[in-house]
Amino acid sequence: MLKSKTFVKKTRSGGVLKIVREHYLRDDIWCGSEVCKECKDEAPVLQEDACIESNLCSYPHYLIPDTNVVLHQIDILEDPLIRNVIILQTVLQEVRHRSAPVYKRIKDAIHEKEKHFYTFTNEHHRETFIEREQGESANDRNDRAIRVAAKWYADHLAKESNGGSLKVVLLTDDRANKEKAEQHGLIVYRCEEYIKSLIGNPELVDRLALQSDDQNEITGSKLLFPEHLPLSRIQTGIKNGVFLQGTFHANRDNYLEGTVFINREGEDINEDDSPNDEDAEEDETENKLKSVSSESSVLKPTGRVVGIIKRNWRPFCGMLSQSLIKEATRHLFTPADRRIPRIRIETRQAANLIGQRIMVAIDGWPKNSRYPNGHFVRNLGAAGDKETETEVLLLEHDVPHQPFSQAVLSFLPKMPWSITEEDLKVRADLRHICVCSVDPPGCTDIDDALHCRELGNGNLEVGVHIADVSHFIRPGNALDQEAASRGTTVYLCGKRIDMVPELLSSNLCSLRSNVERLAFSCIWEMNHNAEIIKTRFTKSIINSKASLTYAEAQMRIDDTNMNDDITKSLRGLNRLAKILKGRRIEKGALTLSSPEVRFHMDSETHDPIDLQTKELKETNSMVEEFMLLANISVAQKIYDEFSECALLRKHPSPPPSNYDILIKAAKSRELNILTDSAKALADSLNNATIQNFPYFNTLLRILATRCMMQAVYFCSGMDSDFHHYGLASPIYTHFTSPIRRYADIIVHRLLAVAINADSTYPDLMDKHKQSALCNNLNYRHKMAQYAQRASVAFHTQLFFKNKGILNEEGFILFVRKNAIIILIPKFGLEGTVFFENKDKPSPHLSFDSEGPTLKVEEHTFRMFDKVKVTVSLDASNIQHQRIRMALTEPVIPGVSVPAPESEPEAKKPKLDS
Repeated sequence: MLKSKTFVKKTRSGGVLKIVREHYLRDDIWCGSEVCKECKDEAPVLQEDACIESNLCSYPHYLIPDTNVVLHQIDILEDPLIRNVIILQTVLQEVRHRSAPVYKRIKDAIHEKEKHFYTFTNEHHRETFIEREQGESANDRNDRAIRVAAKWYADHLAKESNGGSLKVVLLTDDRANKEKAEQHGLIVYRCEEYIKSLIGNPELVDRLALQSDDQNEITGSKLLFPEHLPLSRIQTGIKNGVFLQGTFHANRDNYLEGTVFINREGEDINEDDSPNDEDAEEDETENKLKSVSSESSVLKPTGRVVGIIKRNWRPFCGMLSQSLIKEATRHLFTPADRRIPRIRIETRQAANLIGQRIMVAIDGWPKNSRYPNGHFVRNLGAAGDKETETEVLLLEHDVPHQPFSQAVLSFLPKMPWSITEEDLKVRADLRHICVCSVDPPGCTDIDDALHCRELGNGNLEVGVHIADVSHFIRPGNALDQEAASRGTTVYLCGKRIDMVPELLSSNLCSLRSNVERLAFSCIWEMNHNAEIIKTRFTKSIINSKASLTYAEAQMRIDDTNMNDDITKSLRGLNRLAKILKGRRIEKGALTLSSPEVRFHMDSETHDPIDLQTKELKETNSMVEEFMLLANISVAQKIYDEFSECALLRKHPSPPPSNYDILIKAAKSRELNILTDSAKALADSLNNATIQNFPYFNTLLRILATRCMMQAVYFCSGMDSDFHHYGLASPIYTHFTSPIRRYADIIVHRLLAVAINADSTYPDLMDKHKQSALCNNLNYRHKMAQYAQRASVAFHTQLFFKNKGILNEEGFILFVRKNAIIILIPKFGLEGTVFFENKDKPSPHLSFDSEGPTLKVEEHTFRMFDKVKVTVSLDASNIQHQRIRMALTEPVIPGVSVPAPESEPEAKKPKLDS
């Protein structure tokens, strides 16, 4: 049956366009129940025995939630206890328009077989489709459509089930909708009413989102916050230019400050009148560090938030602060993220949740309440436990880490897999070439391999061979969508969150030794002076002859007794890499530094037993040079072919004010740093040395790294500045790590189309879609970096937990008005020594911003001064444990502390363990 709707629309040019919309109605849409014999459904989803213990519904029943129940009570619907749910098409469409995250979650629940969630396309069923009546709002029409579908189900199942024992229960929190449903003889309950009726499931009651009616009970009458403007006034103001629209980012270190990004320009927001002062004491040590950077930076416009167009609330991890009132069910929850205020939740299991990390979602924030209201989502585990804390940092940094779904895994190649005759026909066969890979120890996701051999004409052939991941991940399928969403593999201490399933990352795509693998090769013909004569790109088949670590490769290069093909290839690559690096540095490429650390783990407990800075070898640089060269060569190729939609990577040059602290720091040591260009900066850093202070140059480079901007992905058709400041390259992209970066997969696809090795698809050539993809990739990379740092910080705390108090040598990295920030090179660890302490009288402090210097009593501290400090773990706040530092040298009476005994205190009382 066909229904059509005709209406006219005015075009931009003033003409009138007639639009006809056709809507097909069918008789062959099944109810999805095992009970039904009338519907010819071969694979019914809804169970015949749909029993759940309830005081209200003692009979087997299916649930039909309305739109608001799905939107607000998604945590309830995701619980394993809730099964046999009918999700109507009307509800699914509304949810899709109103909340993308909830839509994804309900779709995931529908795909989960154990849940028995069934989608009923009521909008296309002849008996459940309804027309919108005259004067009826879209919302009222949808409510009526839900009631009609529920009535059809009730009648349909009454005929099919034995004696009509199987019922349909409609869940709605809309009072008017509930009354109308009851008038039609439907079984209908409020969501809270139904959940509270379930027997023996108190945790499920805690997950109920507070509705606006409930929220009024726990608020005062006094208005604590100025009201936001209504949406209509906001939209008019934006249109007239009175208001500016942007995205708010809270300062990661101080919740009272934030920045609104309007057309990529930052505008500072100061929330000075925040009444959330109960958290101030806890945050004191975070916020009492008085920065001086704002004094020297360019003034920015400031503003005030007058309205919120769209919220970005998510569930938050943290800990429960139990109410002091006995038998109380309302408690405060303290989030791990200091930018988020405490949240008031209702729970009957507070005694069991003390000392646990839990997740809580915000339901709303009444204007007359000091705290937002929320509900318990789930218990993550004991605070301080390694697995729990890893889960927390992944959730807090929005790192997708759930196991890959069956839909994703279904697109993996069937095992056993092997290279086919078809592959041999369309690829260059490079299996005879002496290819090898060089990676960190324990690496299983080997993206890249290299070779170098002499040609008959006296030149050298150098090849970079990259895993051909795009051969296995085809555009648009579930595997591709999951990889695009994850964006990057995340490396934590002792744990890896893969972007693609392990079958690809550690097996079929990994270029392991002595197995045949598909690759995408970039091959140059070079002379002995590393000048490129010819470049070619080809899909290939390789067989790596060795999987080496950096140390093993270095040993082969250095051992004069070794002269096999692999070693000769490595020596050739190393010699060329040195020339390439020299040329890059000559052009102005920066060699910066950051204090990276490596943990040595206990083989049984997997706790860190040793902590040291990473040592870089010549072979690290060798591999890096050829990866950079391949990335630059590919960037040029894809831009030449697709000038509008090439996915590139740029590194913007920092604004001059960013260098103020670097210039001052060098000046304090009577050195001059030039920042007019990357070349001038690189040369200045190379010349900045102090006799008898070898670590000074490294400190300066660490400081220079802090001055840099973030490198970002972008689409060539949406930007005109392609320059990569740090590499001094006019164009750059990422091609060499497709196992762990989705950007590289897109670049592979572009390059494959450019050399006619693969076909294109619409999204690849759409610059707007590419740009949106780049935004997600930039976000995922940034959050992955934060998660990695948080993991290092947590494992550093674990390391110091059993060390007691250590006395270590360090250097002053920054000087503040009331503190000095110390770097301990031995551990690559940074910490702050405060000179103001509420427990004892403050010493006399005198700060000079020009130095910058800080005079404490009679001693003056300058940047890069050598000091000695005690290092220990402060575990007094279990949620925010931190490394504490206290000054031991220079000795300042009343400020410095005595050096600890040589044997760490924590090792003495270990006899009873």
